[in-house]
Amino acid sequence: MTGVLRRLRTAGILSMNRRNLDYIQRHNPRRLYPLVDDKLITRERAIANGIAVPETFAVIETEHQNRKLGELLEAHGDFVIKPAHGSGGNGILVIHERIGQGKRTSYMRGDGRPLRIDALRFHVSNILSGLYSLSGSSDRAIIEYRVKPDPLFKHISFRGIPDIRMVVYKGVPLMAMLRLPTSGSGGKANLHQGAIGVGVDMFSGITAHGVHYERPAQRHPDTGYPLAGLQLPDWETLLLLAARCHDFTELGYLGVDVVLDPTHGPLLLELNARPGLSIQLANHCGLLHRLRAADNINPIPSNAAQRVTLGQKLVKQTD
Repeated sequence: MTGVLRRLRTAGILSMNRRNLDYIQRHNPRRLYPLVDDKLITRERAIANGIAVPETFAVIETEHQNRKLGELLEAHGDFVIKPAHGSGGNGILVIHERIGQGKRTSYMRGDGRPLRIDALRFHVSNILSGLYSLSGSSDRAIIEYRVKPDPLFKHISFRGIPDIRMVVYKGVPLMAMLRLPTSGSGGKANLHQGAIGVGVDMFSGITAHGVHYERPAQRHPDTGYPLAGLQLPDWETLLLLAARCHDFTELGYLGVDVVLDPTHGPLLLELNARPGLSIQLANHCGLLHRLRAADNINPIPSNAAQRVTLGQKLVKQTD
């Protein structure tokens, strides 16, 4: 066991305890958590800082509003319903198509299963009751634009929308991975539910290693296509977007989730004050060396573009 621990330390693997004590507790004041734990606040701050997000169609706060759900949805053929305080993809309902009119209306999920309006109201009621919220307290339901799958990912994603997770430390992007939905994940880009994590080169934005249920993966299990060698578009723009999220949250250790929409381009999907550690497995690389290298820089540039350049320099120095 001692030998294993020594090898992990040498590889710069960031453990959960060290992440919690040295980075989350030290650099993420609790008073700032609402900026990322409440998706509506995140959205407002992002828009105010010129960062694009999926359009919000409606926010439901009461059962009285929920009874009028059918009217709220009349103008939208496809949409997403999600809790404002949810995490890990829990409570997110994605509707791809509306069929019929009036009492005969059905709402089709990505797997082809139809839902009637009563089922949607029931789901919203569960959100309002706090079933999916981080604290279990009452919540709000957000109805928003359904991000469309970029053709770039058509061979390495199953039904859902891939996203790009970046770890940003003191405003400096230090590691990234592409998260790909599978049939096992139910179309969600959540690694714990069976999605694939693919490491991304911080200089080029080209994908490399893959991990599926913490095991190495070279191909997508549903399509058989290779995971490595995919060029993510406008990589410098994505890095800059991630760096700018630090400016309006002030969180020192931050997870930034971005999606690529073929019409609207990069959209900020979510921020996380407690980003997971599987990104290290996807990149075959530990975070610790990069984090410590950033700690040796004083002062960190206030300019986001300069922080992107700094991050790439630190990656080169530590790898």
